[in-house]
Amino acid sequence: MKIGSIAELLGANVIYGNNMLDCEVNSACGCDMMSDVLAFVKDQAVLLTGLCNPQVVRTADMMDMRCIVFVRGKKPSEDIVSLAEEAGIAVLTTDLRMYTACGLLYSNGLAGGNLA
Repeated sequence: MKIGSIAELLGANVIYGNNMLDCEVNSACGCDMMSDVLAFVKDQAVLLTGLCNPQVVRTADMMDMRCIVFVRGKKPSEDIVSLAEEAGIAVLTTDLRMYTACGLLYSNGLAGGNLA
């Protein structure tokens, strides 16, 4: 699935990464606990989270993710967006709750990831 399709399905705003909308992603992870992302999730491409701090970007970067979607209307600060820019990670925001956002992506063909 392309990042642009994710943005469309979730009614998301693209905060950073308009040039990445044609990038393909193969899986997604929905999580607010970054320790769980590090401990249990491997080879993800999209992280959906309601946690809005710089650690989210650092975690996504360590896991080679291409896109972060902030759910529940969370708006990342300028320093979070700057970190994402440096890492080459697209940043989207949606008003949807995580359960709904994950369900929409899954029901439209975006798989969950592999467990460690």
